Amino acid sequence: MDHIFDQNQPIYLQIIQRMYAKILRGEYQPGEKLPSVIEAAMGYKVNHNTIARVYSEMVRSGVAVIRRGEGTFVTEDQSVLDALHITMRRAQLETFLTEMHRLGYSNSEILQALEEYVHGNEADLNYKELGQ
Repeated sequence: MDHIFDQNQPIYLQIIQRMYAKILRGEYQPGEKLPSVIEAAMGYKVNHNTIARVYSEMVRSGVAVIRRGEGTFVTEDQSVLDALHITMRRAQLETFLTEMHRLGYSNSEILQALEEYVHGNEADLNYKELGQ
């Protein structure tokens, strides 16, 4: 597990974001048991109380559920997972747009650059797929 943290943000928030990303990527499936507090603490190289707080926040947000005597599991509520997708996408876009605006780009310049990048990458992939 990744245990390098940004000193400008609380560690538990960074771990929550990483766990959410794993859920979105399918590394943790709906209904799947999350690592125990101790396992996750060892993996992230943090105190077990930090992971307990992470799981508590995940439960509070509805992304995880506690099954008494069994552990903490990813929710099976697809509406919660869909909302997580939207929230994470929006957060990434906001960060990207804020940085691009700080660099002096307008929305139209950003959109043009994105379109060129996406279409350029598609062309690169098509080129590679043709074995050229």
